Amino acid sequence: MTKLLSKLNFRDIGGISGVGGRLIRKGQVFRSEGPASFDDAHADELRALGIKLVADLRSEVERTKDPHRWLHGDVRVLELDLNGDLRVHGNEGWNALATDQSREGAEAAMRSNYETMPVALLPHLAPVVDALIAGETPMLVHCTAGKDRTGVLLAVLLRALGATQVDIMQDYLRSDVFRTNRPMSEGLSQTFLEYFGFVPSQAIIDAMMGVHPDYLEAALTAIERDWGSIETYLAAAGIDAKRLGDLREAMLLPVL
Repeated sequence: MTKLLSKLNFRDIGGISGVGGRLIRKGQVFRSEGPASFDDAHADELRALGIKLVADLRSEVERTKDPHRWLHGDVRVLELDLNGDLRVHGNEGWNALATDQSREGAEAAMRSNYETMPVALLPHLAPVVDALIAGETPMLVHCTAGKDRTGVLLAVLLRALGATQVDIMQDYLRSDVFRTNRPMSEGLSQTFLEYFGFVPSQAIIDAMMGVHPDYLEAALTAIERDWGSIETYLAAAGIDAKRLGDLREAMLLPVL
């Protein structure tokens, strides 16, 4: 059903173990790169999945540039505007890369960017969780690349469901397919020039277009440092123990 989509940064998070070894239900949450990557055949596969809700983490500028041309009229879209993007001038990650135009500078910029994402996510978690509890699935979660903003949100969701650090990291690292599918191009060089003022080396492209354990660790460490636990972090987002329990019942298969 997803033969072509599976070649992109697209997958079902179902099958990962959660609390008590209970598996996450398949066909409930799909994670993906953005609609700029979808051609007509991808669109046909998406429509065949019966997506009911799209959690779009992109900015208004990104949404305007690459709209959801594949959507049916009855698919609801949550426009969540997660402002954890290195292209935003003046944030620490952007400043780090503008100052140090090396692979090390790019990696530092990415870690800095990931570290800010838990705070940026806080106002957006409850609508996503409530939709899952209400059974508004299948849900498609995406940003532009499907690896950074989407990666942190899905890591938080998986942690909330009781997935292990190893399983969360393994799922995240699969998003390196976005880098391997996107060789440096003239258009990409122009985008870097527009946002950062320089044309990047291949090493910088690899650091920014790919994934690295240190990146996701920066976000997860920030949660532990600033909130102490995933439960306290979720509570700060308005997801109390009851809602967390309801989420787990909605998303996890029963014990056999």
